[in-house]
Amino acid sequence: MEYRKLGSTGIEVSEIAFGAEFLVERPYEDTEELIRVCEENGINFVDCWMSEPEVRSHLGRAIGPNRENWVIQGHIGSTWQNSQYMREDFMERFQIDTLDFGMIHYVDQLDDYENIMNGPFIEYVRKLKEEGTIAHIGLSTHNPDIGLLAAENPEIELLMFSINPAYDMFGAMEDIEEYRKDDAFDNDFSSINPLRAEIYDICEKNGTALTVMKGFAGGNLLADETSPFGVALTPVQCIHYALEQKGVSSIFVGVKTVDELMESLKYCAASEAERDYSEILKNAPMHSFKGQCTYCGHCQPCSSGIDIAMVNKLFDLAKNHDEVPAGVQEHYNNLKYNATDCIACGECELRCPFEVHIVDVMLDSQDLFGF
Repeated sequence: MEYRKLGSTGIEVSEIAFGAEFLVERPYEDTEELIRVCEENGINFVDCWMSEPEVRSHLGRAIGPNRENWVIQGHIGSTWQNSQYMREDFMERFQIDTLDFGMIHYVDQLDDYENIMNGPFIEYVRKLKEEGTIAHIGLSTHNPDIGLLAAENPEIELLMFSINPAYDMFGAMEDIEEYRKDDAFDNDFSSINPLRAEIYDICEKNGTALTVMKGFAGGNLLADETSPFGVALTPVQCIHYALEQKGVSSIFVGVKTVDELMESLKYCAASEAERDYSEILKNAPMHSFKGQCTYCGHCQPCSSGIDIAMVNKLFDLAKNHDEVPAGVQEHYNNLKYNATDCIACGECELRCPFEVHIVDVMLDSQDLFGF
């Protein structure tokens, strides 16, 4: 197992983490077995958003003997009171005095974000941190617009975001159910949405920890018949995709059984060929990424010092507007080396796994941005 630091917090966590959502209505013995297998294989990071009290109690009991070895994400804004989905109950059931990350739970609408960050909810979260009940403040969302705001907010130390090659094709969306509709992928998607790539860049730049949920797209990516690409990816390939995105520290895998957990843990010993997802996405019968930049950075290094992925991303952000957005233009202007520095050597194109015509993009960028 490899470990990465969570942004600027300095906390080290396993690249593969345990998402406990499938422990609802399961006996304690199932929780204990999964936790023990996690510990035996170096997993030290767990997320619990579920409001059911038994899940929290079972996890707290199972983790208890080795609490000092675990990093816990707990969600502020989901509890079970009188059989209803209510707010706040966690510490007692987990038998802990301090929660590592207090996550502002499931913020997918802009109005909710504004109300939270400018109202009594954030005051309550700040109080929890001041009192030492939580050590760090986090936020979870599936909406890129919210993700961007959170990544730019210095008070949010960790962003939990849905990252996989299917969801990454989408722009802003205020309802996660949109991903699950039968016609969700009917549009002509052909690569990662540049807004999402911007979030990952900002998290890395600002030291905002980035953790991944929905890495398998609810399991849809693991079967030919449900994959929007028309072909399945393996758990290892999905995990590698998430961990290759800028800023990402860890991916939470949701599993029902030890066997499913072990399928994800194969990543640790997988070869580069087993991890590689580019051939599948490039040659997929549906929504092929061939010829489209995914900002993966495999084209580097550039002999002229150009951040090729950044120029591609800024070009994609700007090209569909009548005028280049001022913020995008400013970002391009501030690049140390830009498209005009391209000498058309073509070395980057030889390294690009998606066969992007990068030299052409550099020429188009010169035309679009004016120099």
